[in-house]
Amino acid sequence: MSHPHPELSAPGPLPEGGLRVTPLGGLGEVGRNMTVFEHAGRLLIVDCGVLFPEEHHPGVDLILPDFESIRDRLDDVEALVLTHGHEDHIGATPYLLRERGDIPLVGSQLTLALLGSKLREHRLKETVKHVVAEGERISFGPFELEFVAVNHSIPDALAVVIRTAAGVVLHTGDFKMDQLPLDGRLTDLRAFARLGEEGVDLFMVDSTNAEVPGFNVSERDISPVLDRVFHASNQRIIVACFASHIHRVQQVMDAAEAHGRKVAYVGRSMVRNMGVARDLGYLNVPPGLVVDAKELAELPPEKQVLISTGSQGEPLSALSRIAQRNHNFVHIEEGDTVVLASSLIPGNENAVFRVINGLSRWGANVVHKSNALVHVSGHASAGELLYCYNIVKPRNVLPIHGEIRHMRANADLAKATGVPADRVVIAEDGVVVDLIDGVARIAGKVPCGYVFVDGTSVGDITESSLKDRRILGEEGFISVIAVIDSVTGKVAGGPEIHARGFLGSDAVFDEIKQPIIDALDALVREGVTDTYQLQQAMRRVIGRWVSGKHRRRPMIIPVVVEA
Repeated sequence: MSHPHPELSAPGPLPEGGLRVTPLGGLGEVGRNMTVFEHAGRLLIVDCGVLFPEEHHPGVDLILPDFESIRDRLDDVEALVLTHGHEDHIGATPYLLRERGDIPLVGSQLTLALLGSKLREHRLKETVKHVVAEGERISFGPFELEFVAVNHSIPDALAVVIRTAAGVVLHTGDFKMDQLPLDGRLTDLRAFARLGEEGVDLFMVDSTNAEVPGFNVSERDISPVLDRVFHASNQRIIVACFASHIHRVQQVMDAAEAHGRKVAYVGRSMVRNMGVARDLGYLNVPPGLVVDAKELAELPPEKQVLISTGSQGEPLSALSRIAQRNHNFVHIEEGDTVVLASSLIPGNENAVFRVINGLSRWGANVVHKSNALVHVSGHASAGELLYCYNIVKPRNVLPIHGEIRHMRANADLAKATGVPADRVVIAEDGVVVDLIDGVARIAGKVPCGYVFVDGTSVGDITESSLKDRRILGEEGFISVIAVIDSVTGKVAGGPEIHARGFLGSDAVFDEIKQPIIDALDALVREGVTDTYQLQQAMRRVIGRWVSGKHRRRPMIIPVVVEA
């Protein structure tokens, strides 16, 4: 990913007493959230998450933040603070710990427990962990941290206050202001107000829902909708949601128990996360309610509830395999009800609609956000953000966590509440912001590309490789092989032309074989014997022919063999 700010150069040295903020992910995109703070020669990292690939990333499993700008300074990192347990905030932590395994980890009980199971999957040793809760303070080098309870779509989310000699930063993490939260844990507006009285020099605010007017609907409003869905269904019910959405899973369990159904988890991450949540007391599981998925399959359909991963249409997820009827033991039947209890992450729309259509094809009744209140957002809408700006009254604002349009909408809200326009900074990944003498300003940029994970490969896949994959997938592949007599230089065999993903029979290439031979002979007469030049000539001839006649631009692999 090339950086969109060519006018910016690398930042100079941080002036003494200043605070440098470098976002390495999450600004200009929804995902891979990671921010590095620098003060007095030391670093503090807040969040280290992943971005999930889109259709134009063929073969990519995950996208990581780019650690290159801090790779030679990892020994300066005092701690990694994790605001909550969602993948887009913790998912890249194992990859960072591979580079320095003893970075202290700071987060709430649930956040660090979810991360712990992830580290074990990666076969990494447990590093130093500091479990914190709202109201607590802890210092790492020149950074004094305070934690504030915020409400989100996962329990135990925290905002973090970072105090340094350069000023006070309030980083909200992901948050909203549900006034009737399922777990009774409100966003601590009293703490926000207290910090506002103390003086917040830089307010870093979640932007994801800044374009949405008003206030979010409460999570509690979903329970009666789920109850009606359960009441209306006389066959199996499948509910798909994020594997970390403990609140939603609790609501589904409550509905299942009320309607005399048994519950089973489908999907490895769902099984793992719900086990952690149950063991720590964040999920209340009535005795006998949850059974093994294969045991559930033996019950009558009207007694079954499956809680599955795959609400974003991920190709290998449980729900996608169910929709394609190739799941090991879950087979969708006419009259089954499927509830997609999640929002659409930008870029996933086509994949989700593909799953909905697949389920509908087999006769399932699909309930989703567009036709029923089965999900509410975990991010503050415009009305909630305005409320926060008026309470905190920050001196400077840096919108975070969202696409450019979300951050700009958030910036407009800040300015509407009286924050001076020159104190509202719009930055993207890699754009460095310095807080000096109470004023936040853009100071330059650092390299900040996408780092692709493909199986066990990390960072080896480049944009050029992805371009080749897209060409192969969209335009096809042509190989051209010619044998050249090493004595005369004449074409002694071929050219043989074979294609995959391009038109029908290879016979279509018969008319271009002679022009290829003519081009090679012409070069030989001019004294050209270099194999590479001969191969490029073949590529040009067949490339022009394919483009002109068939309007295609396949990948062309020319091979010249001397005999």
